[in-house]
Amino acid sequence: MMIEQMIDNPWWWLGLAVLLGIGEIVTPGVFLIWVAVAAAIVGAVSMAMPIPLALQFLLFAGLCLLAVWAGRRWYRDNPVASQDPLLNDRMARLIGKHVVVVDAITNGEGRVRVDDGTWTANGPDAPSGTQMVVVGVSGAALVVEQPGE
Repeated sequence: MMIEQMIDNPWWWLGLAVLLGIGEIVTPGVFLIWVAVAAAIVGAVSMAMPIPLALQFLLFAGLCLLAVWAGRRWYRDNPVASQDPLLNDRMARLIGKHVVVVDAITNGEGRVRVDDGTWTANGPDAPSGTQMVVVGVSGAALVVEQPGE
């Protein structure tokens, strides 16, 4: 009896929308907000005109699909600019960094010390101990050259 009264009251859709909105805030990702929008719209439509429960769920399902599609399209067309675009690209972060050759670069390949690690490097031949600058990345190797070149 209690559930039937709750279902007949369109406010439960708005309660569901609020719970989904809270779920969006608590969990990472951008998905639940679109389902919350669909629930809010169904709640508003149910308050404006009495519609059968089956139609409410059908409307909710259709609006969920439409809202998620629209949300994905909006995010595709309006990408969020990162404050640190190289955050997950460690090699690109090394461009411009001064390094020291630890294994002589011969025939265009050797190893350089970067902070506390060593990396494969491609560049002009240079003996061990030479100061170089990272100018690019090629596959899994750093591209280096003499400073000032």
